[in-house]
Amino acid sequence: MGPQEVSAHALSLPAAVEDHPFGPDLDVYKVEGKIFALLSTRDETAAVSLKCDPELALHLRHEHPAITPGYHLNKRHWNTVLLDGTVPADEVLDLIDHSYERVIAGLPKAVRLRLG
Repeated sequence: MGPQEVSAHALSLPAAVEDHPFGPDLDVYKVEGKIFALLSTRDETAAVSLKCDPELALHLRHEHPAITPGYHLNKRHWNTVLLDGTVPADEVLDLIDHSYERVIAGLPKAVRLRLG
């Protein structure tokens, strides 16, 4: 899975938008102003950082060497996934959805209902 697929999937989620507050090499995906994914293409291998349930985050890090604690993020709640092909594409897509859902769950009830 490459950066284009990550971007397309993130932007397909309801009310998701792309922003570049940290420069052109870091695509930031937000819903209602809250970040749910950061896609870095600065290095040779692209990586995406995603919010994650803390217990699931630990399990994923143990299961996949390409999944590490979030780079420059709260390591309890964020994972960084190297897009080197070792994590199956469907699992990366599920992790994007999981991150989005974690952010949505933290929004006020009225906003959650509006997003459907």
